[in-house]
Formats: sequence, C-alpha cells, structure tokens
Amino acid sequence: MKSSSLNLAPYALILPSFALAFFIITYPFVDILLTSSHEVSRFGILLRFNGIQNFAKVFADPLFTASLVRTMWWTLFVVSGTILISFPVGLILNQEFRGRGAARAIIMLPWAVSLTMSAVVWRWAFNAEYGLVNATLQKLGIISHPIAWLASGELAFPIEIFVGILVSIPFTTTVFLGGLSSLPGDIYEAAQLEGASVFQQFFHLTLPLMRPFINIAIVLNFIYVFNSFPIIWVLTEGGPADSTQILVTYLYKLAFRLGRIGEAAAVSLIMLLILFVFTFVYLRIQGREAKV
Repeated sequence: MKSSSLNLAPYALILPSFALAFFIITYPFVDILLTSSHEVSRFGILLRFNGIQNFAKVFADPLFTASLVRTMWWTLFVVSGTILISFPVGLILNQEFRGRGAARAIIMLPWAVSLTMSAVVWRWAFNAEYGLVNATLQKLGIISHPIAWLASGELAFPIEIFVGILVSIPFTTTVFLGGLSSLPGDIYEAAQLEGASVFQQFFHLTLPLMRPFINIAIVLNFIYVFNSFPIIWVLTEGGPADSTQILVTYLYKLAFRLGRIGEAAAVSLIMLLILFVFTFVYLRIQGREAKV
C-alpha cells in the first residue's frame, strides 16, 4: 500500500500543472470551433448554428484566396532569406576573432526590441516625405525625387519581405550558434589531418551535423513568419488596395473592422490546419532522409 502511494506521488505533483496546460490549450481551440460554426454578433455572442457556412463564405471570397497565396510567398521568401543569411552569419560569429563578443551582442540586440517598434522605425525610414531612405538616396544622387515606397504593392511587399528577413535574423542566428558550438572539434581536426579543404569540411561535416538545427530554424521561422502581424500591419495595414494583405491581417480586418467574427474564426482554423500539415509533412520528410 505504501509503495503504491509513493508511485502515484509524482503524478499527483504534476497533475495541477498538466491540468492548467490542458485548459490553456483546449479552451481557446474549443471556443474557436464553436465560433466558426455559429452566427456571431458583433459583440461575440453566439447566435445560431450554421455548420460550415462561415467556411463557405471565406472560400468564396476572392480576397481570401489572394491573401492565402500572398501569405505563402511572404513566408517562403522571408524564411528562405533568413536561413540563407543567418547561417553564414552564425559561421562567422562562431570563429575566434577580436571583438566577437561585441559582434554577437550587436547581432542579437534587435531581438530585444519589440517587433512593432521595429516596424514603426522602418515605416519612418521609408516615408515618402521625410524618410531616411529617400534622403540618403537623394544625397548619393541615385534618385532625383522622393519615392513613395509604401504607396504601391509592387514596392511595398518586397520592402516588407526585406524587413521581415532583417527582424528574423537575430533569433535564427542564435539557433545556429547554439548548434555550431555543440559540434565536436575532434572530427574537424581529423579532417584537416586527412587533407580535407574548408569547403569539403563544410559540405561533408558542418551541413550534415547542423541538419537538426536547420530543421528547427525552418519550422519555427515558418510558424513565426506565417503568423506575423506587426510588420505588414504597421507598414501598410494590408494596403494599398489590399495588395499586401496576408491571412493574419485579413483575419484581423474580418473580426475587428467588419465584425464578421464567425468567418474570422474559420480563417484562424484554416491557418492552424496549414501550419499543422506543413510541420507534420516537413518533419516526416526530414525524418525519412535522416534514416537514409
């Protein structure tokens, strides 16, 4: 009897925290499910059950389709650009050189700044009348008159991708630095003794050993960027003429500007499903490749 109570003690200790975590995860999900399957007043009160009508309305909206496609491009370019830039930066910061600590601090410093505040600074920088970008380019003689960078989707969306990459580099570099610092040094010493070049060491040692960290960076950045709201909202609010609208800003406008809360809940569930499918498929593919 005494032995049985001792065996149950660890479970009793973790039960409160487990129950709290279960509630925090489950309650919002159930609430969104109910909201997406009901007509909802502008005050968030559930009215009558309407099945999948909210989803049908969303899929019939051309703006949803355009926002979905643009979200995919936004996520693809920001995540790939972040990975391609952060990995070389991590390699450089992992080397021994004078001032490495200061260089690491400079790279990591933007991570401590609110994403919204970073977006506000970039909005000022690209302002057509008094922005730093126009002033600098005019002084250098590259442009003769100010450019309204955020007034058209052709210019605004690439700028938002550029800003998205810049603000994602600190976190991703940190992930890569953690991975690089954990690599065993003796295998590189053995490779050097065997006459392997720097490029051979990189492609045959560093890249294979860093694959788990690259996978983590891709998955986390995909989730983070896919749901990223402040950059696009602060810079253009999805405009002009919805030309920079992505799913998360589309959802926000549905819920808080148009009062179509049921449809907004349906969009959030669609986003959750996309993230789940991507994460599951990507990790399965990487797991098979690792076994091979």
